[in-house]
Amino acid sequence: MATEPVPMRLEHLAGVLELGNRVFDVSAMPYTSWSLSSVAVHLDAQPDSCWVAEHDGRVVAFVLGSLSYDEREDWGYVEWIGVDPEHQGEGLARALLEASCQALFAAGATRVITDVEKDNESSAKLMRRSGFTDSVTVTLFIRHAPEPGPPRPPRVREDPAKARLHAAARKRHRQG
Repeated sequence: MATEPVPMRLEHLAGVLELGNRVFDVSAMPYTSWSLSSVAVHLDAQPDSCWVAEHDGRVVAFVLGSLSYDEREDWGYVEWIGVDPEHQGEGLARALLEASCQALFAAGATRVITDVEKDNESSAKLMRRSGFTDSVTVTLFIRHAPEPGPPRPPRVREDPAKARLHAAARKRHRQG
């Protein structure tokens, strides 16, 4: 069994990043933003809302939160929760989520929000059991770039001063 949640520290950074790379499909939306800088921003901006659980010195679960959402500095946001598949069902996600929410409320959040993918029923159940309620449903629409056609010839940018000289010369030629 993993340990109780502990506040995330700098030495957990590599373990959190590695676990996130294993449990999130980082090639698919919305996980494409998972990166070292994403983790570091949370730890730097709101360290009290970032928690981990370890087992035998290895990070097996984490939560990353922040005290701002969509220009609302009084709203906490739990953005990332990851649990090693070998440790799912041990109550780690719920304990980490609770620790993060308590830290966000203590820091001044009037509410904590999160988002869950439509097909992620286990996370939706976790949120409901943890006191979250369904609120707004947003559908992410994606438009992919069209298939590339033949390459366009490079656009030649003319020197503005040279263009003015040519225009003046053409004007004089028409007048003369």
